[in-house]
Amino acid sequence: MPMSRWPASVFLAALACASALAQQTPVFTSEVNLVRVIATIKNQAGELVGSLQKGDFEVFDNGVRQEVAHFERQTEQPLSIALLIDVSGSTAKDLKFETDSAARFLRALLAEGNPDDAVALYTFNYAVTLQQSFTHNYRRLEDKFKLLKGEAGTALYDAVYYAAQELENREGRKVIVVVTDGGDTTHSTLDSALRATQLADAVIYPVVVVPITNDAGRNIGGEHALQFMAERTGGRTFLPTLGAQLDRAFADIITELRTQYLLGFYPHGVPLTKDPFHKLEVRVKSPDLRVSARNGYYGEAERGAGRSDARTAVTPDGRKKRPNQ
Repeated sequence: MPMSRWPASVFLAALACASALAQQTPVFTSEVNLVRVIATIKNQAGELVGSLQKGDFEVFDNGVRQEVAHFERQTEQPLSIALLIDVSGSTAKDLKFETDSAARFLRALLAEGNPDDAVALYTFNYAVTLQQSFTHNYRRLEDKFKLLKGEAGTALYDAVYYAAQELENREGRKVIVVVTDGGDTTHSTLDSALRATQLADAVIYPVVVVPITNDAGRNIGGEHALQFMAERTGGRTFLPTLGAQLDRAFADIITELRTQYLLGFYPHGVPLTKDPFHKLEVRVKSPDLRVSARNGYYGEAERGAGRSDARTAVTPDGRKKRPNQ
């Protein structure tokens, strides 16, 4: 299929304005969508915990406790994964090793789980290229890996932004896996990339390949930015070297995806503010457990609040569906 290509300098403008409730003290009332939250739970040893019950969780929207209306343990909701591979000049010498590990990751991922799981492959250097649209066909993805080569700059934030847009209207769980050395040489912003990811309700797993262990030879700023995005979306950052550590990072991502909880609630009694971004907090009753979940979603805001996104994120109800590919 022909490849889609976007210049890194072209960035989309602000999203649509919100329609909010016209009340003296605005709150969520009715006619709201189900907000779903993917959560990963670990114990103090860092081991995944997959045996919790619905009653073990508490969810807060803008500080107001919500009733968990939907609960799935080790959810098998279909996965849409955007795999982003850094093919900039700085990765050229290690690219084959990275793509070999990524190919093993996709083979294991697609061999198990939901038959509706799908992966799209993007590459980024000075531009973002869609190499393969969403597919469950591993061979199509593998063939694309063989053609990749490293050159030019690093449009990392653009790649995250465009991938998030493609994920937004897909059903089920949405994940962005970024394989990079952590640099970004374009003018796009971290905030724009994170905002697009949160609007798509996607979880980011950065895999920052670290060929140099000395901080002086690494892009520490880029690593911290990726870690920031992962934390805000409920993901996890990996800092492997090539070889066995990189394979282990991909294996850990698969394990986390197969051990996730799905929590759903209908916002009720939530005070609206001028900020359309609703702060989410997921808690578990045991103090010995740690929760990883996204920190918010874009929903309703006060009338006249200015730029807003009148979308309760996560459910595709009422949105135009993408055709199956």
